[in-house]
Amino acid sequence: MRRVILMRHAKSSWGQPGLADHARPLNERGKRSARALGEWLRRQNFSPNQILSSTSRRTRETCERLGFEVETRFLDSLYHAEPDDLLGALQQGEGECVLVLGHNPGIGDFAQDIVDTPPDHARFADFPTGATLVVDFDIDDWSALTPGTRGHVAGFVVPRELVG
Repeated sequence: MRRVILMRHAKSSWGQPGLADHARPLNERGKRSARALGEWLRRQNFSPNQILSSTSRRTRETCERLGFEVETRFLDSLYHAEPDDLLGALQQGEGECVLVLGHNPGIGDFAQDIVDTPPDHARFADFPTGATLVVDFDIDDWSALTPGTRGHVAGFVVPRELVG
């Protein structure tokens, strides 16, 4: 079995006009949310063996605040990645559980592509900032994950459920 955690970066700041999109930091709510998401993952026993993250500042800051001390790869290809790009990165994953940290619309579209049955949750379709989906696949190696492979939802949460 292999498990993927798909996470959209936490809430970012729009407070600095003219700042490049790639350089936008988390706002205070995003910082609290990222910490709460890391705690939720640990409580659910969903700790990753590896993290694959976009190189943007907001994904880096989200990753840092999750608090996992595991191998982390920051990949330019995950910055505003399409579902095919996310699949390609995940096929190179290592370990039983890989966390992929990215951006909408790609991460939300990929989430919909890989589940056998979507979670019964009002926010799954729009995959808001900090949305976190955990999916289990009946495969033995990440390279076996192909277009059309569907997994079972093990968990889904949005930060507002954790920090109000």
